[in-house]
Amino acid sequence: MRGTIAVLGLGEAGGALARDLAAAGAVVRGYDPAAPAPEGIVATGSEAEAATGADVVLSVNSASAAYDAVAAGLAGLAPDALWADLNTASPGTKRRLATLAAAHGAGFADVAIMAPVPGRGLRVPMLATGTAAAEVAAVLNGFGAAVDVMPGEAGLAAERKLLRSVFFKGMSAAVVEALQAARAAGCEDWLRQLITDELTAANASTVERLVTGSYTHAVRRTAEMAAAAEMLDDLGVPSDVAGAARDQLAKLSKEPGGR
Repeated sequence: MRGTIAVLGLGEAGGALARDLAAAGAVVRGYDPAAPAPEGIVATGSEAEAATGADVVLSVNSASAAYDAVAAGLAGLAPDALWADLNTASPGTKRRLATLAAAHGAGFADVAIMAPVPGRGLRVPMLATGTAAAEVAAVLNGFGAAVDVMPGEAGLAAERKLLRSVFFKGMSAAVVEALQAARAAGCEDWLRQLITDELTAANASTVERLVTGSYTHAVRRTAEMAAAAEMLDDLGVPSDVAGAARDQLAKLSKEPGGR
């Protein structure tokens, strides 16, 4: 079993994964220019040094640092070692990383972390695609991870993660803006309870109802959200989400089925 794992990036997510891997019996080599290695992790001075002797490298940095991490780390990677990129990057970026790894002869896996790491650690749900997805999953799952493998090229796992993000982060933005406005209007508790009730009552028909209603009532809802954006402006709350919803509904009203 491959038992030496390098973790590049020892922040909240990377640090938790590194600690859990070490606790499960892996030899973990870590590198982060801005964070010290946790207890039980072999501290190294560069990406290449961390990758030296590693069976699998986990890059848990940021999307902006992902390419530089691969470019720097591959110099220390053994020919049969594997590179797994866990950063939240675009599918196109993941494919470029895979091409760079392949040019070095390294197997590459695009690994998407599908839920918050704090509180879950290595057991956080992950999805892997790419040429080395099955091998990386086998190594990590051997230490107690929860990595599912999806057939296909690198970038597909990132695509699933970001599609999920459009929904979750978009919904979060709407909730934050609505509660800010309700606070300004003096009825935050009422709206918080209404949101809780609506989310609790959601079922299989909710998504279809939301989509169908947006097209069927696009013209009326455009006017409604224009009024909502005006109200937020009067309350002194930026109408970022309300304004975006108004503009999207206006576009839907001009599409087939919109009215």
